Amino acid sequence: MKKYDYTEQLPLPFVDVVKEVKEQPAKRVNIVSVKLVREASLLYKNRRIASPSDAWELFKEYLDGVDREHFVVMALDTKNQPTAIHTCHIGSLNASIVHPREIMKIGVLSNAASLILGHNHPSNNPEPSQEDIDVTKRLIEAGKMMGIEILDHVIVCDESFVSLKEKGYV
Repeated sequence: MKKYDYTEQLPLPFVDVVKEVKEQPAKRVNIVSVKLVREASLLYKNRRIASPSDAWELFKEYLDGVDREHFVVMALDTKNQPTAIHTCHIGSLNASIVHPREIMKIGVLSNAASLILGHNHPSNNPEPSQEDIDVTKRLIEAGKMMGIEILDHVIVCDESFVSLKEKGYV
């Protein structure tokens, strides 16, 4: 492989600076593969998510028995059939930190056409906080940039739920 010589292209004052740069040792570059690994599965009899209540039922089954806030993402195919559910973050009793790259990663790795976001409120009060609304808006923007639509954000409680889409935030 021929080494690039940039000294011919630079104006004269920079030539001396370029020649004084010491050569650094070679950089090792890892060769990797990225895979989605199935850890378990749930049997979903409805096959298709047609409403926020369908998403709530599936999220409720997935989150059964957790005692802290879990932020989860459901990946859907073009027919709104769930293909994967992933827990992106486990928070404290009343908070969860969410970053767009972690949410979009599951969408990309699972070849999702769209995503439904969900998280539980261990307090069993499904009303969204301002932070819930702000995070949702931020994730919708990230989804638009990635070409993965965020269909809804469902707040899951034992006996009830709130759809941010139904509330007009999505």
